[in-house]
Amino acid sequence: MRFSEVGKPLSLETLPDPVPGPGWVVVDIEAAGLCHSDLHITAGMDLGAGLAVTTPLTLGHEGAGVISAVGEGVEEFSVGDRVGIALVVHPVETMDFAPGVGCDGAFAEKELVPASALVRIPDGVSFAEAAVATDSVATAYHAVRAAGAVKPGQRVAVIGLGGLGLNAVHIAEYLGAQVYGVDINPAARAAAEEAGAVTCWPDTAHLAALAPDVIVDFVGAAATTAAAADAVRPGGRVVLVGLSETVAPLPIASVVTRNVQLIGSLGASKDELREVYDLIASGALTPAATEVEFHELPAAMDRLARGQVRGRLYTRPRAARRRVDSRVA
Repeated sequence: MRFSEVGKPLSLETLPDPVPGPGWVVVDIEAAGLCHSDLHITAGMDLGAGLAVTTPLTLGHEGAGVISAVGEGVEEFSVGDRVGIALVVHPVETMDFAPGVGCDGAFAEKELVPASALVRIPDGVSFAEAAVATDSVATAYHAVRAAGAVKPGQRVAVIGLGGLGLNAVHIAEYLGAQVYGVDINPAARAAAEEAGAVTCWPDTAHLAALAPDVIVDFVGAAATTAAAADAVRPGGRVVLVGLSETVAPLPIASVVTRNVQLIGSLGASKDELREVYDLIASGALTPAATEVEFHELPAAMDRLARGQVRGRLYTRPRAARRRVDSRVA
C-alpha cells in the first residue's frame, strides 16, 4: 500500500520482492499497525530532523511477521523466526532505520529489514500484539516508565486516550500510579476507565486542581501542552509525545518558577520492546487491537483521522493472498 503524494489516499501497487543484502533480512508481514503518524506523513507534516519522508513510499512502521530470507552475515536469526520490527530510537543518536518513514515499511506482504532492528516474539504473543507493541505499546511504555519516571502512588494524567494513550493508562496503572485521563471522545474516556483510570474528563481544565506528578501529552497541540505545563505540580514532569502541531506557546514564567521539567519522548529501545513483549506474554498487558482488511486501509485511515477508532487498528497484508491461494487450490 503506497503513499505517492500529499493529500492523496494510499493506493495498492505491485512491486518486486525485496532481496536482502549483507546484514539484512526479508520479513513476511503477518500484521501491521496503523498510527496517527501515518496521517501526519500523508498530510505532509514535518516530522523533524532524521525523519525525512520521500515518495513514493510504503507506509507502516508497526510490523511483525516471519523471516523468509536472510542476507550474508546474519547469524542471530534464521528463516522461520517470528520477529517484531523494532523502532530503535534509543539511544536517539543511533537511529538509522525508520520503516514507513525513511524507507518502505510494513503495509506490504514483505519488508526489507536490518537484522539489528529485529526482536524475537515470545510464545503467547500474537502477531497482531507484536506489531502494535513496536510503537503503540513500546512508545507509551518508554514515555511513562523512562521519560516520566512514574513511581507507585504518583498521580499521572494522560492527555489523549487513543492507541498510545490507552496503553499509557494500562502501563501507569500497572506501575502502581493513580491514573487520570483527558479526551474529548466519550468512548475513549470510558475505555480508559475500564483500563484502570480513576476518572477521565473531556478537557484539560480539571488538571490544575489535580496537580499531577506527571502529565503525558499524547496530543501535542498548543492548548494541551500549555495546559499541561501550567497544571503539573511544582517540580513535576510533562512528557511530550504527540505531534498534532509543530509549535506551541508555553507559560515560561510558570515553567521556570515552578521548576517544571519538559521532556520529549519518541519511541523506545529494543530492550524496552523486549520488556513489553514479556509483559504481554505474562498477561500483565493486553493491547486493544482491531483488524481491518488490507484493501480497506485508506478507509481505515479516514476513520482514524475522524477520531472513530478505539485502541489500535491493524491489518494483515498476507491474508488476502492466502484467501486467493486457497480458492485456487
